[in-house]
Amino acid sequence: MEPFLGILMLDTRFPRIPGDVGNPESFGFPVRKLVVRNADPKRVVEEADPALLEPFIQAAVQLEREGASAVTTSCGFLAMFQKELAAAVHIPVLSSSLLQVPMVQAMLPAGKKVGIMTANASALGARHFAGAGILKGTEPSGPDDGPMIVYGMEGGTHFYEIFVKDGTGLDRDRAEAEMAARAKQMAEEHPEVGAIVFECTNMPPYAGAVRKATGLPVYDIISLCTYVMRGM
Repeated sequence: MEPFLGILMLDTRFPRIPGDVGNPESFGFPVRKLVVRNADPKRVVEEADPALLEPFIQAAVQLEREGASAVTTSCGFLAMFQKELAAAVHIPVLSSSLLQVPMVQAMLPAGKKVGIMTANASALGARHFAGAGILKGTEPSGPDDGPMIVYGMEGGTHFYEIFVKDGTGLDRDRAEAEMAARAKQMAEEHPEVGAIVFECTNMPPYAGAVRKATGLPVYDIISLCTYVMRGM
C-alpha cells in the first residue's frame, strides 16, 4: 500500500481551498480525512474543550488501523493533545505546525526569533506551546516574551470570521490581504523575527503573500507534513 497521511478534521463548514490542509490537492502524496464530529473551531480554539481528547484519540487509532503512515490534524491548537495522541498510536503524530518552531529557532542566527501567526493569539498559550515542545511548562508573561513573537488574526478580520467563527463566504483576496498586512506589521514591529511559522492550518494558501510582504521564510502544516511523509 502506498503511504498515506491521515488527517483528523474539525467539524467545519468553511471552504477548503488548495493549500488548506483539508484539500487533498495541497499535498504531493495520498491523504485520507476523518471528521471528528462536533469538534468545531469554537470548542477547540476558544474553549480548549478537554472532552474532545477521547474522540480525537479514537479517530487517530482508526486511521492507523486503516493503514495511515502518519497522522496530522486540521487545527494547530490541537498541539494541546500532542502527547496523548502520540501515546495512543504507533505512527508519527503531527498535531500542529507548531512542532516546527524549535527546529526553525535552531536554524536562526543569534538574536533572532520565530514569529508565529495564529488564528487567535489570545487563546494560544502554555498548554499548546508545551505540547509542541516549545516551552517546558513555563507560560510567557506576554505574546512577545520567550522564544517567539505571536500575532493573531482576531480583532474583526474576515479571516477570523471565516476560520474561527466557521463562516462560508470566503473572500480569498481579502483573507490574503489581511494575512500579508498582519505579517508585515509583525516584521516591522519586531525586526528580531527571522522566520514565520503558521499555527493555523488554513493559512498556507497565503504563504506566498506573507513571504512577499516580509521577505521572510514561512513554514506551515504543509511543509511539516511533506517533510515527515518524505521520510516514509
